[in-house]
Amino acid sequence: MTRLDPRVAAVTERVIKRSAAGRVQYLEMIARERDSGVDRPNLSCGNLAHGFAASGDDKAAIRGGKVMNIGIVTAFNDMLSAHQPYGRYPEQMKLFAREVGATAQVAGGVPAMCDGVTQGQRGMELSLFSRDTIALSTAVALSHGMFEGAALLGICDKIVPGLLIGALRFGHLPAILVPAGPMPSGLANKEKQRIRQLYAEGKASREELLEAEAASYHGAGTCTFYGTANSNQMMMEVMGLHMPGAAFVNPGTKLRDRLTRAATQRLAQIGWDGDDYRPLGRVIDEKAIVNAVVGLLATGGSTNHAIHIPAIARAAGICIDWEDIDALSAAVPLIARVYPNGAGDVNNFQAAGGMAFTIATLLDAGLLHRDVLTVAGRDLGDYARAPLLADDKLVWGDTPTASLDMTLLRPASDPFSPDGGMRLVSGNLGRAIFKTSAVAPERLTIEAPARIFNDQDQVITAFKAGELDRDVVVVVRFQGPRANGMPELHKLTPTLGVLQDRGFKVALVTDGRMSGASGKVPAAIHVSPEALGGGPLAALRDGDIVRLCGVTGALSVLLPDDVLDARPDAMPPLPGVGTGRELFAFMRFGSDGAERGGSAMLAAAGL
Repeated sequence: MTRLDPRVAAVTERVIKRSAAGRVQYLEMIARERDSGVDRPNLSCGNLAHGFAASGDDKAAIRGGKVMNIGIVTAFNDMLSAHQPYGRYPEQMKLFAREVGATAQVAGGVPAMCDGVTQGQRGMELSLFSRDTIALSTAVALSHGMFEGAALLGICDKIVPGLLIGALRFGHLPAILVPAGPMPSGLANKEKQRIRQLYAEGKASREELLEAEAASYHGAGTCTFYGTANSNQMMMEVMGLHMPGAAFVNPGTKLRDRLTRAATQRLAQIGWDGDDYRPLGRVIDEKAIVNAVVGLLATGGSTNHAIHIPAIARAAGICIDWEDIDALSAAVPLIARVYPNGAGDVNNFQAAGGMAFTIATLLDAGLLHRDVLTVAGRDLGDYARAPLLADDKLVWGDTPTASLDMTLLRPASDPFSPDGGMRLVSGNLGRAIFKTSAVAPERLTIEAPARIFNDQDQVITAFKAGELDRDVVVVVRFQGPRANGMPELHKLTPTLGVLQDRGFKVALVTDGRMSGASGKVPAAIHVSPEALGGGPLAALRDGDIVRLCGVTGALSVLLPDDVLDARPDAMPPLPGVGTGRELFAFMRFGSDGAERGGSAMLAAAGL
């Protein structure tokens, strides 16, 4: 067996040591819930009668209490392309459960907003907090005590982290994430990007842009670029929460159907009354969290997980921070270039070897913890094999020994880059995340005058007026969790890309988020502390020289500290009203910083 890389081992030990007290408290909590929490034997007759009243053919089995009852928590809606296939899943899963003498009920639904629909719109100010809303909804669903396991149906950006956070507070239950897969490939990503930039310059019509977007996002399934949704799916594999190889199989195929069946029936095997009990709270431990970060870095995944991974970890009594991510980034090579980091999409990634090859090469290099508890079998080595159909039966093939497309996926011994390309940058402007993996080497250091904005629409107005046709660091502040819920600033990507293509040195500095699929423009994002409440960004002025360097890890304004400290903070914009934003004010007021996960819920819970 390959020895674990000492740098990965060192980070893991640091996380374990830092998490010691919280992890003990968490494990004690789930043990109490297992022994004396709410479950079917402890429910009254009236409670039980309500729980099985409408369960039809399963009523007798649920009433008898001798078979496992699986609680399905679904994020189905048919506006989200990735989640539209879930409409059929519950009825199918009930049949799959019956085949092995178990039952299944929909325990509850959770909201699932589409960041693709809300990007650049007011609804995006609800997006980050939808994660905590999903966690709360998951807790409501599982609180009934009717279930001995949970099937979590979710894929996209805040949905998977929210489902996990909620389910981890019921960590005595086994749980499996059940994906639905990416849509088939549509319009080539380079062409989509080209038309977006032409539109930003006024050289393409709205109809031309809409036609390009519709050709890209054209059917059921996850969007095919490697943003937060598909990074979620990768992480569920390396954390051992999927059936092996489930992440990137297209919807509506026989193989996808067989994987859903296998997930349902595996839950019946790992329930608490069986011989192979695998509670979620034991599957997600410090090693699993480190594996998630390693996978993220190796594949050039979404920067949004710099917020989500710490939040997921907190729900399991684990503390991981950006210094840990930075240290792992120095140790983990970049082995995948999936759009926007490369030309191919996730379907091309799957064809090149996908998660099976990715996990195999990272295990061989000693970069992943093999000795972890998964939902599937022995250890993480089970995930280095790909699912396939043989005589109409689901089997897992041999571990792939080579990538089938070296332009997209490479072995850890011959990577695209020796580091994972997600850096902690810090200085007198605070701490931030800089995704260097998609940025050309000559653009890793930007030093230029700042232009200050309070929202992304102001940036676009200035761009159209020609005010940004120069070397510039665009600073968009008052975009943190406490200010406005930390919306993604994806709307800026084409605009800043145009400026860069015109030959200017351009960077973005913000206490907000960029899209998890953000690409070629240097960006320091999630700046903490945020501007609202005294963060240094509030003291910046137009013309200040800002330095961002992905090589040295610098994020600084070239001013003496006493000059910066003496400046009064800029006045923040008034909180937005409408589109339901006012209903989330309590989450804004109570939210902690981005490095801790940007959560009022976890902060108030003392986690």
